[in-house]
Amino acid sequence: MAENLKIVVVGGVAAGPKAAARARRCDPQAEITVLEKGQFISYGACGLPYLIGGQVPDLKELLATPVGVMRNADFFRAVKGVTVLTGKEATAIDRANRLVKVRDLATSQEETYPYDRLVLATGAVPVRPPLPGISLKNVHVLRHPGDGLNILASLQENKPKRAVLIGTGAIGLEVAEALVDRGLEVTVVEAMDQVFPGWLDFEMGAILQRHIASKGVQVRTGERVSSFGGDEDGRLEVVYTDRGEYPADLAVLAIGVRPSVELARQAGLEIGQTGAIKVDSYLRTSDENIYAGGDCAEVYHRLLKRPVFISSGQIANVHGRIIGTNITGGKVAYQGMVGTGVAKVFEFTAGCTGLTEAVARKEGYDVITTLAPSPDHAHYYPGSKFVGLKMIADRSSGRVLGVQVVGPGDAAKRLDAAATAITMGATVSDLTQLNLGYAPPYSTAIDVLINAAWVMENKLTGLAQAVTPMEVQELTAKNEDFMLLDVRSPGEFQEVRLKHPKVFFMPLGKLREKAKEFPKDKRFIPFCKLSLRGYEAQKILQGMGFTNVQFMDGGWVQWPYELETGPPKGD
Repeated sequence: MAENLKIVVVGGVAAGPKAAARARRCDPQAEITVLEKGQFISYGACGLPYLIGGQVPDLKELLATPVGVMRNADFFRAVKGVTVLTGKEATAIDRANRLVKVRDLATSQEETYPYDRLVLATGAVPVRPPLPGISLKNVHVLRHPGDGLNILASLQENKPKRAVLIGTGAIGLEVAEALVDRGLEVTVVEAMDQVFPGWLDFEMGAILQRHIASKGVQVRTGERVSSFGGDEDGRLEVVYTDRGEYPADLAVLAIGVRPSVELARQAGLEIGQTGAIKVDSYLRTSDENIYAGGDCAEVYHRLLKRPVFISSGQIANVHGRIIGTNITGGKVAYQGMVGTGVAKVFEFTAGCTGLTEAVARKEGYDVITTLAPSPDHAHYYPGSKFVGLKMIADRSSGRVLGVQVVGPGDAAKRLDAAATAITMGATVSDLTQLNLGYAPPYSTAIDVLINAAWVMENKLTGLAQAVTPMEVQELTAKNEDFMLLDVRSPGEFQEVRLKHPKVFFMPLGKLREKAKEFPKDKRFIPFCKLSLRGYEAQKILQGMGFTNVQFMDGGWVQWPYELETGPPKGD
């Protein structure tokens, strides 16, 4: 009788437990062991900012199933039929003899675990640059439950008043919100020239940054932290950058993670150009008996058509399921991802899928974009809010390359629909005829995503001509002669306006009459709140013989520069 398959999994957070659970379902007789260096397993790390903010009342919530059962070793043994051992650090892999060498962290004893199939799910570790003072008390990272508990302890014991967050990705901005909710004065420092530089293009990041600043957060972009200063007791007092200094009782580093590949590298497994473990489409490493998934492994990008490194709990679970299938005799290929991410930042949703405009241009695509904000549901149903949306497409093929969302409306479901479309290789034309769910509480008759596709289609066919807000600023800087035509109602104009010297107010209903007085050789750029009326103004003026007219993408809602509120001066 053949011996039962021996499966050893190194890593017990996301990909590892999923691979073990899937392997058990596929092979009821396999001997499955999960080795985890820490004390916590199968936890919801993405919930840690909400633990700090108080929305999650207890760490146990992140360690339990939806019905409240703790995901511990007893749970995995009783429910999954999997042996989970915590406090076990894998130190080496003997590939010739198929052994994992392990140190028991409690006893320091050396142990070995034989395997037929080995799964590496070693995850990633936070980036901690060797800056002076980085080891001071109250300088934290946030990756594991222990990190969250340390920050909570600091908040409770030291009663900090001022915090500095380094990095404006999802973790940095989620923690910023959590600390504002706890009453701290918060400064966020970002080395790049905008917030969310990996997810959003400039104009979308600017809208998010304006919202963050409105919550009292001091946002410092284009600055690099140089050191941390402390008192005589070794406690943080100040964060220094290349452009200033910021008093702080607490700091959180959120500048990214790097894949944990030391074990794989020591074993002679191939490491990819991204710095993560190289795997094939079946998530096998360069050793056919060893698989890798989650944050330690490279991930194939469908649009870039090459492996990338990305940290994602969602992808880790997909990897785990595929690995569990394949190590028990299946043959499922990982087809790749499109780079979808979403975060809640105060009352706004911010997210992306596919390529940003900057990346798409760098990759050589013939890029066309549109900014197309829309209400998330019917205006007459209570609670309607706008969703700011940017779509990126390839001009020659019409293929949708990317979508970004920023705004207070229900943006996440539009992002998911866009991610599905991009995954399937959809074109702009495909999106114009999507049959999405419609009812006044959930959508407008023309959904946000469909509206963006319609605007893009109008551009592709030449029916609509537009300029971006950045192009408006370039024209201004060059002192070119044009009129930035605000075609909203008087009430809207009284409430909020672009702070721009070229703005001329002309309600759409009066445009046909008043435009007769306009010089035909002047350049006109109409806009409104969302630029639907701006587009209508473009068609009106063109119908009257004006030849140099383009509406402004995105309206004032997606204007990334300064705004004026309240009645205009002189009224």
